[in-house]
Amino acid sequence: MQKPKQGIPAKDVDEYLSTLPPDTRRVLKKLRATIKSAAPKAEEKISYRMPLYFYLGYLVGFAAFKNHCSFFVMSYKVMGMFKKELKPYWKATATLHFTPEKPLPVSLVKKIVKARIEENEAKKTIKNSKK
Repeated sequence: MQKPKQGIPAKDVDEYLSTLPPDTRRVLKKLRATIKSAAPKAEEKISYRMPLYFYLGYLVGFAAFKNHCSFFVMSYKVMGMFKKELKPYWKATATLHFTPEKPLPVSLVKKIVKARIEENEAKKTIKNSKK
């Protein structure tokens, strides 16, 4: 595991992932691939020192912490849409917490990402109709 330079954020997602323990890196690489397959038009970048995806605004993101990983859904509405499926996961506002031992199911991540895409597209349509 590479150690990041003190106080310097990763320049890209590959660098971010390279600093993580192997089990965490493996799970987050899979999450990354799932996000990218569900949102091929999304732009991937490091923002707020973590990987975030943008498509017509913030879409989703993820990060590793000492005792858990987080998947940032960034939408109360979408969290509510999947309330039953999210029940087994620790939730905080519009964020899901999970561990490398119990990662999020690929099918659930894809559904969440697609719902976020639809939400962002709808917001863009509404915004454009007001012009």
